[in-house]
Amino acid sequence: MHIQFAELPVFDQERAKAFYIDHLNCRVVTDQQMSDDGWRWIELGFPGADTTLHFLRRKDETPSEGPVLVLVDNDIDVTVQRLKSRGAKIISEPRPAPWQPGRTIVEFRDSEGNHMMITSR
Repeated sequence: MHIQFAELPVFDQERAKAFYIDHLNCRVVTDQQMSDDGWRWIELGFPGADTTLHFLRRKDETPSEGPVLVLVDNDIDVTVQRLKSRGAKIISEPRPAPWQPGRTIVEFRDSEGNHMMITSR
């Protein structure tokens, strides 16, 4: 058993799709028309993961306070440099994870204002 997808609130599906493809090397798993107003069913896959990321309509402009998702990365330093070089807002620089010695965490905001966290393996 595994989780099929995690839902992520977005305002602009195209902007969010580009962010996750360009910044985190995601691939398009599904991109299908879903409604008459142009909203699409989009799922993106992370390299090596079964679980996909599904976009749902964001209800308001209030940024999330805590992390919406926690991603795990084998090379967090490379990912942080890629995020920075492409203009992502870093909330906190890489630092030791307080709950697990030996792990590093970094927090950032995606194109839609979602607070995200990456942790090392």
